[in-house]
Amino acid sequence: MINLPAGALSAMAAGVEKNPLTLILPLIAALAISMIVISVMVHLAPRLGMIDRPDSRKVHTMPIPRVGGVGIVIGALLPIVLFLPFNQEIAAFILGALVLFGFGIRDDCKELGHYVKFTGQFIAVLTVVYYGDVFVVYFPFLGGEPVPESIGRPFTVVAMVGMINAINHSDGLDGLAGGESLLSLGCIAWLSYLADGTAVALIALVTIGGLFGFMRFNTYPARIFMGDGGSQFLGYTLGYLVVLLTQQVNPVLSPALPLLILGLPIADIIMVLAQRIYHKMNWFRATRNHIHHRLLDLGFYHYESVMIVYSLQALLVLGAVIMPYESDVLIAVAYLAVVTSVFGFLYLAERNGWRVHAGSSRASLEETVASARYGQWASSISYLLIIYGISVFLLTGVLVATKVPFDFTVAGIVLFVLLLFRLLLGYRMWHLPLRLLLYTTILFIVYLGNTYQPAYLTGADPFTYIFFGLLTASITVLIRSSDNRGFNITPMDFLVVLVILGLVLLARDGLVNSGMMAIILKSVILFYGCELILARMKHRWNVFTVTVLVCSLLIGVRGLILNVL
Repeated sequence: MINLPAGALSAMAAGVEKNPLTLILPLIAALAISMIVISVMVHLAPRLGMIDRPDSRKVHTMPIPRVGGVGIVIGALLPIVLFLPFNQEIAAFILGALVLFGFGIRDDCKELGHYVKFTGQFIAVLTVVYYGDVFVVYFPFLGGEPVPESIGRPFTVVAMVGMINAINHSDGLDGLAGGESLLSLGCIAWLSYLADGTAVALIALVTIGGLFGFMRFNTYPARIFMGDGGSQFLGYTLGYLVVLLTQQVNPVLSPALPLLILGLPIADIIMVLAQRIYHKMNWFRATRNHIHHRLLDLGFYHYESVMIVYSLQALLVLGAVIMPYESDVLIAVAYLAVVTSVFGFLYLAERNGWRVHAGSSRASLEETVASARYGQWASSISYLLIIYGISVFLLTGVLVATKVPFDFTVAGIVLFVLLLFRLLLGYRMWHLPLRLLLYTTILFIVYLGNTYQPAYLTGADPFTYIFFGLLTASITVLIRSSDNRGFNITPMDFLVVLVILGLVLLARDGLVNSGMMAIILKSVILFYGCELILARMKHRWNVFTVTVLVCSLLIGVRGLILNVL
């Protein structure tokens, strides 16, 4: 028998309180840092040579900056340094991430050879395995018996390097690698939070925050790419976190669970490697035989291919959330059933020459959306309901909250100062920080209104159902309106729908707290309404922005009054 590293769990958990706010703030910080860094890097990309130029293997036809990885990595690492206690495990993770990031950025500026990239990957992974003592102890199908370190450590090194390359090679379509990683990171964050692994959940969430900041620019059609600097970091982080989750945070989880958590990229990289070996090709030379390439070759449109992969990844990740303690055999069978069905379909479709959309010039989803358009009057009424309805809801939410914690008080004052400063300046890039400040304030208000609502509003509240029903209907009408300005449905929106459907299923089975579910649903609907308002907004001073500004001030003032009294 061998023991886990003595200080690993205690060090990772020390100083991190299991409080939703301690996780929300780092996530918001990561999102803000990522968006700001990316906005700056887009302008620097041509000078640094960080441009992805089209070739025969790629699907884009125009040069695109590949600077998203800079925002993802800096957006994730800075909050980790700020919000987590510094110890050997964290130091090893950050050091390995910086090494990998350095090699990745160099590759984004000037293509490195495969062996040079592998060198960076092994240095990074060896750091966390041998210096950070993060390695696999329990293998599947061994009945819970630990394996010797002489086997566990080398296996972890190979597995993590494999995961780095799996995510790196899945980064072939707009939003694909980011979306797959988001689903896996969300699963890790949730399972870690349930097991009191708050530090692991925080690392997952700040990586999600960095990713969200990037994916705003990366959804189809992409304006930037993440590059190797971003994709390798995501694979590294996923491998690191899944080992921590299953081996240290909650060793009772099935050792086979990483198959479902990490999902489709594992099967994809294995199948691609097998094909290269079978056809006696160079193992490391990039080819067009990944799942997303094969879907495109079957005639699926770009965004359809992305949504298919999202759906498959969501199915596997949902399986990990639903059956984390099932037998290794059941989990392996479930995983193999899904991936075998996927590759079986691809093989049969390719062999029989099947093509989707044969003879059609438009995708069915595009036709469906285009078929439902509303006139000017409907869009005008919907817009008024959205902007005034959200404004009234936010103001009411602040006023009815029976408590404003001190953290929220400080945050409210800071938000008020930053938002006022941003509205007064009116610079050319003011939409970016404005959007972030609006989103943060909305999230805080929803949390306060849901968590500290007065007794007369507890239980079933028909007014809330009616309001959000009307708001959802108005958003739908405005999105499909012929007067829709600057707002388009993307695969990212489909990903949001998948996540919400998964949460609804989990809430129905009692796996997700109903209060948390309500906060998420309300926030998502309000965010979409906010996006539509921003897309049509002509002046930064309007009823919506002024209301949010007043609400942020009220959070601070009410917090001071309630905490003093």
